[in-house]
Amino acid sequence: MEKVLVSACLLGNKVRYNASCLSIPESDLHWLQSNMKLVVLCPEVSAGLPTPRAPAEIIAGQGQDVLNGFARVVESTGVDVTTPFIKGAENALLLCQQQQIKYAVLAQGSPSCGSTQIYDGTFSGVKINGSGVTAALLARSGIKVFSQHTLAQLRDLLRKNG
Repeated sequence: MEKVLVSACLLGNKVRYNASCLSIPESDLHWLQSNMKLVVLCPEVSAGLPTPRAPAEIIAGQGQDVLNGFARVVESTGVDVTTPFIKGAENALLLCQQQQIKYAVLAQGSPSCGSTQIYDGTFSGVKINGSGVTAALLARSGIKVFSQHTLAQLRDLLRKNG
């Protein structure tokens, strides 16, 4: 059975910055659990960040820019958390490499896991097109990244390749 990396918060684990979780629509979750082996990780917690923690956003860029050293991840308190965000991304990539994982379902909007949208770095609730640090590293390494909102695309891809 094909393995997929899944953001821990999408499966009910209260690991988000505010100690909450997100969810995957019930029908999509059932399909995932029936057709794939779920490997669960929160990149931020894996890098040692606490729960709860201050919200963080990427300042002046997106995940790829953080990985390339051109942008930073900063908490609303002003604390720079770039290093643990990069470490969390590396942890996710290592896990994927060790377990030969080719797909990831990550939480949209997160500065780690957002695959197509992240917050704009102003802590004003405005989203922009872009990816988080973990999503960018995984994609750069050839892992196909989806969000909880794009699971139909993963299902179609697997059906086509199956």
